Amino acid sequence: MNLAILGATGSIGTSTLDVVARHPERYRVFALAAHSSADALLALCRVHRPPYAVLAGGAPSARLAAAFREQGTELLFGAAALEQIAVDRRCDVVMAAIVGAAGLASTLAAARAGKRVLLANKEALVMAGPLLTRAAREAGATLLPVDSEHNAVFQCLSDARAVRRIVLTASGGPFRVAPLETLDAVTPTQACAHPNWVMGPKISVDSATMMNKGLEVIEARWLFDVPASAIEVVIHPQSIVHSLVEYIDGSLIAQLSNPDMRVPIAHALGYPERIASGARPLDLTAMKDLSFERPDERRFPCLRLAYSALGRGGTAPAVLNAANEVAVDAFLAGRLPFTSIARVIAETLDTLPATPASDLAAVMAADEQARRAAGACVLARAA
Repeated sequence: MNLAILGATGSIGTSTLDVVARHPERYRVFALAAHSSADALLALCRVHRPPYAVLAGGAPSARLAAAFREQGTELLFGAAALEQIAVDRRCDVVMAAIVGAAGLASTLAAARAGKRVLLANKEALVMAGPLLTRAAREAGATLLPVDSEHNAVFQCLSDARAVRRIVLTASGGPFRVAPLETLDAVTPTQACAHPNWVMGPKISVDSATMMNKGLEVIEARWLFDVPASAIEVVIHPQSIVHSLVEYIDGSLIAQLSNPDMRVPIAHALGYPERIASGARPLDLTAMKDLSFERPDERRFPCLRLAYSALGRGGTAPAVLNAANEVAVDAFLAGRLPFTSIARVIAETLDTLPATPASDLAAVMAADEQARRAAGACVLARAA
C-alpha cells in the first residue's frame, strides 16, 4: 500500500513513519511533504526513500533538488504539488496532517480522487465539512479520523442510528486550575507545555485555550452526522479515556489508551484490521483515578465561540478557524496576550456575516477576509 504523508516533519508525520516502519511488508512511503523544513525532510527521505517529496512553501532550488535526487527522491515545490501527490493514481493512502487552513485544498483533492484519507487535519472539516464529506461520498473515498478523540468515537460506534450523544474528552491543558487573573501574563512557553501530549506550538496553544476541542466539535458534527446538541465536551485531565459514545439504551462505550498518537494512527492505517502501534500498553492497575468535569466557560471562551460558529453555519466556521490562526500566531510572536486570543476571534465573528459555503472558492474567500479582519483586531489591541 503506497502512502503519502502531508505534514511529514510534524509530530503526526513522525509518529506515522514510526508505525509504518514497524510494518514494511504492508506499507511503502510514496511521498513525504513539508512546508519549508528542507533539512528535516531530506533526513526523512534518506531513511524512507520515497519516490517523491514536496516542499510546499519553498521556492524552487536546483541545489535542494540535487540533494534529494542523490537519495533517489524527486523534489517538487509549491502548494500545487501537494494536490499532485494527493491525486496520483499510484498513491493509495493520504495522511492529511498539515496544520491549519493550508491543508484544506490537498485534503479535498485526495477525497475527490477517491483516496483513503487519514484525517489528522481537523481544519479541513471545520472550514468545509459539507464539501469534504460530499466529495468523499461521491468519489467513494474513505475518511478515517486520526485525531485521538474522533478515532476513539469511530472505534466506539457500533450502531450510528442509536447514538444519543458523543462525548469528546479534553485534558484541560496547562491552565486548567490556574487562577483566572494570571492568564493575561501567560507566555508562549507556558502555553506550549502540555501536561500529557507532545504537539506542535499551534496545536498546543489551541489545547490551552480549548479551541482545539471547539474545532473537534465541528469536525465531529460532519464526521459522524450528528447535531451540535448531541456533542458534549468534558475535561478529563488524565487523557486516558479519549472519547465516549452514549446509546439510547443507556450504554456508554469508551476507548482507552495511553496518550500516544501512534494508537489512532495505527488504527486508521490498518483499518479494518488491527496492527501494532509501538505504544506502551495501558496498565489499569497503575491508574489511581479517572476524573471528569465540565469546562469552565470563563476559562475557556473559545469553546463557546466554536459552538456559536457551528450554529451560524455557512462560512462562520471558516472565519472562526482563520481568526484563531491569526490570533495564535500573534500570541506566539509576543504581539497578543493569551486572553486576547478569544477576544480577537469573537470580534472577527461579529464583524463578518456568515455566507453560504457553496464551494472551495467561497470558503477560501471567507478565510482570506477573516485573516484581514483578525489582523486588524490584533493591530488595534497592540496600539
